[in-house]
Amino acid sequence: MDAAAIHARLKGRLGEKLGELEQERGDPCARVCADAIVDACRFAKEDEELGFDCLTNQSGVDYKDKGVIQVVYHLFSYRHRHGFVFKVDLPRDNPRVATVEGVWKTANWLEREIYDLLGVVFEGHSDLRRILMPEDWEGYPLRKDFVEPEQYHGISTKRESLI
Repeated sequence: MDAAAIHARLKGRLGEKLGELEQERGDPCARVCADAIVDACRFAKEDEELGFDCLTNQSGVDYKDKGVIQVVYHLFSYRHRHGFVFKVDLPRDNPRVATVEGVWKTANWLEREIYDLLGVVFEGHSDLRRILMPEDWEGYPLRKDFVEPEQYHGISTKRESLI
């Protein structure tokens, strides 16, 4: 299926919960309302014509100037050899969305990384805790307004330039 056919099939199921097809840059994608992401992912995986059996990547982006943190879901079908991307915009001051680990198990670690580095809470996640930073670390390092502390438990966080 091409991107337009994939989008049309998703639109038939999700209606107004799915935005317009975007293809100008990179992979074909569409925005999904946060409250519909689990349904969108489950349908994308279970529908015979779509068959997105793989969540190849899930990441987050901080759009500080827009007040949005975006969660991006890269889907791929090995059987049909096609891909598609879902994007969910969340309010920066309280980014919360349902987990999709019940659809793809790999979302477990990917969502933990997004939580750890951007502060997105994945509701219903089975083990939402830091995965890269120490458990007592304060703040979210990939947020545009993050300021690295000068020390962590008495250890300097400053590094000499290697250049």
